[in-house]
Amino acid sequence: SHDESDEREFHRAMDEFKSRIPDLAQSLSEHIKDAHEKNRKFRDAFAVFMTVCRASLNPELSTAHVDEMLIQHLLTERLMRNLFQNSEFTKRNVIAAQVENVIEALASGSFSTAEFLKKLDPYYTAIERAGANLSHFTEKQDFLNSVYEQFFQRFSPDVADTHGIVYTPREIVDYMCSAVASALKEEFGYTLASPQVVILDPCTGTGNFIVNLIERMPGKALAEAYQHRLFANEVMLLPYYVASLNIEHAYYERMKQYEAFPGLCFVDTLDMAEAQQIGLFTAANTERVAREKEAAITVIIGNPPYNVGQKRENDNNQKRKYKVVDGRVRETYGKDSTASSTSKLDDPYVKFFRWATDRLKGRDGIVCYVSNNSFVHKTSFDGMRKHLLHDFERIDHLDLHGDRRRNPKLSGTTHNVFGIQLGVGITLAIKKSGATRRLRYYCVPEMARKIEKLEFLTRGEVAWETLTPDAQSWIVPQNAAEYAEFSALTELFDLWSLGLNTNRDAVVCDFDRDKLAERIKKFISDYNAQVDRHKRDKSAEFSSLIQWSSRLKECLARGQYAEFDDAKIKRSIYRPFTRQWVFLDSVLNQRTGKWPRISGATIAVPGPGNRKPFGTLMSDAILPLDLAFEKIQCFPLSHLKDSAVAQFRQHYVDDSLTKEQVFHYLYALLHHPDYRERYAANLKRELPRIPFAPDFAAFANAGRELARLHV
Repeated sequence: SHDESDEREFHRAMDEFKSRIPDLAQSLSEHIKDAHEKNRKFRDAFAVFMTVCRASLNPELSTAHVDEMLIQHLLTERLMRNLFQNSEFTKRNVIAAQVENVIEALASGSFSTAEFLKKLDPYYTAIERAGANLSHFTEKQDFLNSVYEQFFQRFSPDVADTHGIVYTPREIVDYMCSAVASALKEEFGYTLASPQVVILDPCTGTGNFIVNLIERMPGKALAEAYQHRLFANEVMLLPYYVASLNIEHAYYERMKQYEAFPGLCFVDTLDMAEAQQIGLFTAANTERVAREKEAAITVIIGNPPYNVGQKRENDNNQKRKYKVVDGRVRETYGKDSTASSTSKLDDPYVKFFRWATDRLKGRDGIVCYVSNNSFVHKTSFDGMRKHLLHDFERIDHLDLHGDRRRNPKLSGTTHNVFGIQLGVGITLAIKKSGATRRLRYYCVPEMARKIEKLEFLTRGEVAWETLTPDAQSWIVPQNAAEYAEFSALTELFDLWSLGLNTNRDAVVCDFDRDKLAERIKKFISDYNAQVDRHKRDKSAEFSSLIQWSSRLKECLARGQYAEFDDAKIKRSIYRPFTRQWVFLDSVLNQRTGKWPRISGATIAVPGPGNRKPFGTLMSDAILPLDLAFEKIQCFPLSHLKDSAVAQFRQHYVDDSLTKEQVFHYLYALLHHPDYRERYAANLKRELPRIPFAPDFAAFANAGRELARLHV
């Protein structure tokens, strides 16, 4: 049929367009680079644009990043315009108009944008024809979202990595907007039309949440809400365009007249906590941001970015630092965490939870996010959980599972609602002064497929379980009270350490001691040369000759040189029973822990949050952070407390017990199958606690024999 032919043509054109994006982007990049060198009008226009970009979005924004914005605009502007039959888009949109000024300056030289894009006509036409055949607005919205997501996957994978470029499925948006509407009614007696309800989507992406709310809003209240009580922020140019088109077209569908959406701001939400120095892009955008800052926001809803960190430090794709918000995370979630490492609190979604809580400014209100749900289970988020329970009277968390790291049997594309590797959850947090506190939780079946989860959300029937949290967890394991009665392993030692984290095993580890020494000398020579280079030029780029890590960059920034010392080459265990050599050094290793102060036998156990079965290993060599289980903590015989030995002597009424016997007892107990099975959930959330077994001698002897075999 004709429709089937058009659909086939669309998919062919989309595949071709996607395959050509990298080459087209590279070609445009070269034209822009040439204009930077030879086109004065372009340089002047670009300098103005660059200044406002840095003021609005990121003071550390590079020329290359702004060049990418121009390329995004050039490659997609026609689609933006034609898919919604909005020929005036670049004139009406307050940001697109500013970008067009730079594009016009680019075209004032030898480069013709029309001529360059002419070769894409067949693909644009096929994509536009497919879009024109979609009669319903929601179909067009999904279509545009799909084009947007596929564009970014090919155009800029590093941007997709930093910002988490995945649009939110309609079923999730619908569930969250419905949950917010129900909570407003049940908790406060409000509707979406109530004047007290002022809504902000702080990371709007393609604008799906605001569109859904527009569709729910009573017609008689919509015009006023659209002008005064709906706000949305976006930090990237292309999704900002898509959001503008989606939201304004949704309003047109309801009201049959076009109105620019005055609540859409091109701004970095987390940056709004900082003091702004100059205007934000345009006068219109500056006015919008100022109006939003003054608004008494009572509902915050959205899908914050939640990538879990840069793939490699050499990518130089680091997440932005925010002095105010980062400081708030540190002084609340970080300060009240018992975890040895709180690096996970650097994830953007954590910052958005902290920011949203503060943005309510003490008012009663609602925060509803779909996000990475690691914070519900992992030890490093215990401070965050504590503060959420303090800051909000009612919390509902719907666990949508899909975490491949916790269950490798899952498939990201099959089981995860976003098609990613991380577990996902929907949190509804309600601040209601004077209300009785309540924490509810529901987890979908672990092996449920994506389509089943989305159908479940569409039904909207959740069998909530009310939780009674303790100081550490929302979900308290069985036997927790019994387990808490035992002495913590950390109470028996006066020093223990994380496993050695090198972040460059290929450089600092080897089976051959001489080869390792030569490689270390070469690496130190290259690194020290970079220290000299950066002392001469602070803005110098990081050389790709070096395998960088955050620690090495810190040392470089301080002008700290590395030094070779043969005595730093130590015996290590790379994997269980696999001995080799390691160069132990505070510059070349990411984190040395307490290893410079440890010698002799140590017992290694998994750190809290270990996703693998519990295990333990004794060794007389340095142990790595991830051995056969994760984030290991190492307890050395040389630092077993005298008071711990005295405790065992008193319990077993035997003053002849030695440190070695107690150490071997611990090792045997940690191997015992009944102990591991009974306290499996407890061992996931905290370091081991040590009960007294009926027969000390049997355990101590078994531990001594295990030590002989393992060490």
